[in-house]
Amino acid sequence: MLLYVRASNLNVVVPQIRSEVAKVDPSLPQFEIQSLAQEMDAALIRERLIATLSSLFSGLALLLACVGLYGLLAFAVVQRTGEVGIRMALGASRGDVLGMILREAWMLALAGVAIVIPASFAMGRLLTNQISGLLFGLSITDPVTITGAVVLLIAVAGVAAYVPARRASRVDPMVALRNE
Repeated sequence: MLLYVRASNLNVVVPQIRSEVAKVDPSLPQFEIQSLAQEMDAALIRERLIATLSSLFSGLALLLACVGLYGLLAFAVVQRTGEVGIRMALGASRGDVLGMILREAWMLALAGVAIVIPASFAMGRLLTNQISGLLFGLSITDPVTITGAVVLLIAVAGVAAYVPARRASRVDPMVALRNE
């Protein structure tokens, strides 16, 4: 048996409801009382679990992308130490070298975005029936979400590229040229 009651203070109303139900039929078992918020929490537990796991795995993927991009750029900077040394010996400032490496990282990130966005639209069209049930208040091609993801990935690329770029900008031209 379900009984729905609208009340502002459950602590006052619950004993009165129990006594009235007992007056109607004393053999009825005691019932569990839950608020609407508790009922909604129980009904949405699966969706919240999926959202939490999706957030966790997307954060992990973002971290792996950042570490991978950092490793790639750090390796590329080490390979180009001689070039950076020559540029600095010919008058390039530390800011020029820093900007050059950051621009390369952002171009790499933008190339990845240019490949992934059309692919995600295509996959979204193929999987519309499976995905649409998991998106609450969003469409598969929501421009705000896609723009936010692109901005976040470009920011991550900048953060991942900053350390190797700063290290490259501090290279002494004489030391870099001697190593060649």
